[in-house]
Formats: sequence, structure tokens, C-alpha cells
Amino acid sequence: MVEVVTPGLRTPVGVREHERARRGRAWSAPVAAVLGGVVLLGWRAAAYGSWVVDDAGITFAYARNVAQGLGTVLQPGAHPVEGFSDPTWLLVLVVGRWCGLFDHGTVFGIPDYVAYPKAIALICCAGMLTACYLAARRVSRWPALITVASGATLAAIPSFVIWCFSGLENALFALAVCVLAVHIFLAVLDERLWTPAVAATAGAIAAFAALTRPDGLIYVAAYPLVSVILVRRATVAAAIRCALYSALAFAIPFGAYLAWRYLEFGRLVANTAVAKSQAMPTVHDLTRAGDLVQYAGAPAVIAAIGAVGLALAPRSRWRDGIVALLVPLALAMIAYCVLESDWMAQLRFATPVWVLGTFVAVISAAEVLTRLYLRGRVLVVSALVCALIPSGVAFADASESFRTDPDVPLCWIVARFGRLFNGYVDILGLEHATLFAPDMGGSALTSRLRLIDMAGLTESRVADILAGKDHTALADYVFEERKPTFIHTHGPWLSNRITVDPRIARDYYPIQQSSDPALPDEDWVRKDAVGDVGQLRQLRRYAGEVIPDLLPRFRASDACGAVLRPGQTLPR
Repeated sequence: MVEVVTPGLRTPVGVREHERARRGRAWSAPVAAVLGGVVLLGWRAAAYGSWVVDDAGITFAYARNVAQGLGTVLQPGAHPVEGFSDPTWLLVLVVGRWCGLFDHGTVFGIPDYVAYPKAIALICCAGMLTACYLAARRVSRWPALITVASGATLAAIPSFVIWCFSGLENALFALAVCVLAVHIFLAVLDERLWTPAVAATAGAIAAFAALTRPDGLIYVAAYPLVSVILVRRATVAAAIRCALYSALAFAIPFGAYLAWRYLEFGRLVANTAVAKSQAMPTVHDLTRAGDLVQYAGAPAVIAAIGAVGLALAPRSRWRDGIVALLVPLALAMIAYCVLESDWMAQLRFATPVWVLGTFVAVISAAEVLTRLYLRGRVLVVSALVCALIPSGVAFADASESFRTDPDVPLCWIVARFGRLFNGYVDILGLEHATLFAPDMGGSALTSRLRLIDMAGLTESRVADILAGKDHTALADYVFEERKPTFIHTHGPWLSNRITVDPRIARDYYPIQQSSDPALPDEDWVRKDAVGDVGQLRQLRRYAGEVIPDLLPRFRASDACGAVLRPGQTLPR
């Protein structure tokens, strides 16, 4: 008998090359799947241009001051107030500034205060899709297809794309929740759920989520709930012990932050939570789940529930695993329901719901399809496509509507409240001035006035007044205690009635008052800050010349220049 030897494969070099090629092929599918999903998400994010929401600018301003060693303050020299609710995102921005990637200039012609947070969001999306792939490959023959389908679905959901790439912490938060769910899912499949390492890791990830958004606190319950649902009589003691490990792993980092918070700010909750007056949750709050169903589309939701139900029907290890995904999804929905309604469009607090819901639906549909013959697969796919068409049409309309009229662009606030009021101060020749207004993001990045936050997010005394903890009337605080040099109010903030208080006419001159129903706003200046009638005329002429063109000119967040610095003014 003659032995046939393939040339090169019996040599050490040939074996290594063959193994290297095999590993390369093994990695090509997941890399291509994740990159495909990332490209789709980046493409959809590009539809909204360089838009960054003004609220993101608040954390930007804190990050700048922390990075410069000025403390956790909104403006240099201000009193420390926890006017941010995303400590881990703040840290990401601080590191970016230390590395010269954020708040320094431009990257390929794009301001880095736009490019850096959006790039981090894209990396977080890649992390979510990688986690999806790692979970899908354990239960499906088509993990790459599931990953691409998940990425494509998320790219089609405007709410997910808009808020992941808004400059806020949404992408980082969604990544933390996704990793937590997949971590528990894999532990269930590997029968390692009740081990100290899995429990402690779950607690640590939950702590990260809780330090990324306040509602992340709810995910400390994810591991214990999955343990309770899946526990067997023989594993009760192990489950209890591991639940304690998870709680301890959560409590150490989160408790350390709480201790620092109290020492630094004198509160056990963020000032933003006080200002928003988050009420205790009620059963009625759960009806807000209807918002999610309405946004996603009832046919698509029914189809997703049907796919999950069919996937869970037969007893299998898969059924235990899906519980590990459904529990965090349920917690994400509860968190959305109990949070105070947000004024921003496109369901800002629903980001974790979209990523977990999408993955659960896609992986369940794939599981159902594997059990069917060709004809059944064709029927199921056809039904899914029909169910998704109404959602696709609604998503397209929502995307175009937001693209045309996005929520409070950072750059517009930079121009309207930062640079415009800097110009007012220059006309009056003031060395020191204060401004009482809402929308602190762009203002804090560019204003050289001391800011007093009308919304109370970055002003602890105003937060206490709005929450009813301080019984001083807001108008008394403004007119009798703070006496700001300038007052600005607009839109919904007119309801605080500051500008209809009789003391406004006693102490202030109107600079401009817009009666435009689409954007009513008012600027006022203290009478004792105006030297003569000529200066008042200059203020009014300046406002009349520049304000009408501000929103069209500065809607995009790269329209206000490469860098944002205090003292910048508008061209006159």
C-alpha cells in the first residue's frame, strides 16, 4: 500500500499554515457579521448628521473641568453639584480629553466633541453585536445571520440609532445591559449559573449599568431573578450563596460611589433626580408599555411574541437560556415604564429595550425556522415580512421627522445662550454677570457668565425648590436672592411665570420678546446693569439682527466651529 502525503502538510511549517488558515476562516464569519451590522448602524446614524443633543453638553462641560483638575463642577469656580447622571460616561469623556481625542479640535474635519462620542457609540454597538454573536453561536447554526439581522433591525429603529449617537450615554448603557444578559445566558447554557465567578461578574456588570444611568439600578435584580426562576431543590443553597456573591460584587463599587457622592455633594441621589422629582412607581406606570408597542408596531410585536412562544414550546436547554434574556428585557421595560416621562422625542429611555427585544425576537425566529421544512420556513418568513412592513413605514416617517426637526441641538444652544449672551455682556462692558436660563449644555461650554439653571439639573437650590423640599418660591429665589443679570425663558419654561411676576417689570428691561408660537422666547436684563438708553438700544438691535437666523444656521452641531470655549461671541 502506498501512503499518499499531501505536499507541505506533514511538515511543521505546513501544519502551522493549515491551522492558521483554519482559524482565519473561523474568525471571518463573526467579524464580517459584526462589521456588517456596524456599517448599517453607522449608515443610519449618518442620516442625522452631526446632531448632538444639548443635554449631552452638560456632561461634556463636567468632563472638561474634571480633566483640567477643576473638580466636578459645571463651570470653573462653581460649587460642586452632581448635575450629571452618567458617571461612567463622564469617565469615558475625561479619558478622551486626557488622550487628546475630545474637546481639543477636529478629527478629519469633524469637531471632536461630535466625532469622539459618536465613535464611542459605534464601538459600543460593535460590542452589542459581538455579544449577540457569542450567544447565537451556542444555540443556532446561523449565528452570523442572526447577528447581521439583529444589526439591521436595530439600524431600522430610529429611537435606538438617534439616542445611541446623541452624545449621551445610551450606547454605553445598552452595551452594559446586553453584556449582562448574554453573560447570564451563557452561564445557563454551560450549567455554571450558580458559581461564584458568574455571580460576582453579574453583580459587577449590574453596578456598571447603575453607574451609567440611574435606572440601571434595576439590573441588580437580573441574576437573582434568573436564579429563582431556574432554581432546583438540590441547588437552593448554592443559588442563595451565589445571589449573595452577586449582591456583594454590586455593592462594593456602587456603595463606594454613593459614599463619594455624599462626601462630595451632600446627597445620596444625583441632583438631576431631585430636579426631575422622580415619584415612587405605581402599578399604573406599567401601562406605559403601550408606548413601546405603539412605537414598534403592534403587528411586529405580536409576531415577536409568537416567535418567542414557539421557540419556548418544547422542553430544552434553550428554554432555560431564553429566560436569561427575557428577565433583563422585562426589567428594561419596567425601568422605562416607571421613569418620569421625558420631554425628548423618540423614547430616549427605551434603548436597552430595543437591543434586548431585537435579539430575543431574532434568535427565537431563527430557532423556530430550524425546526421547519422549506415550505414552513417560507410561510413563516412571509408572515414576518408582512408584520414588519407597517413598522418599517412608521420608522421611516419618524426618522425623517426627527432629521428635519431634531431635539434641542447643542450647537443652537451654544449660539443662543452661550455666544449671544457673551455678546450682551460685551455691549454692556460687564466684568461679572449671571444668567438664569434652562439648557445648560452648550451654555456651560461657551458662556463666561455664571449660570443659574432654571431646570435645577445643575443647581441644587433650584432642584430643591422644584421638588418641594425647599419651600421658597422660585420667583422669590430669583428676584430677591440671586438677582441674575440676565433672564431667559422660552417655550415650556414660560409656565414657571417668572416673566409675568410684577418684579420683572420693576427690576428688568426686556431685550427681546418673541411671539412666534413655534418658539416663543424672552431675554431680560437688569436695569442696574444698563448704563444708559443707548446701551439698551444696542442690546435690542444686536438681538434683532442675530436671533432670527440662529436656528437655521446652527441646527447642525458642527456649525459652531472646531472648538467650544468660554467667551466666544457671535459675529456682529
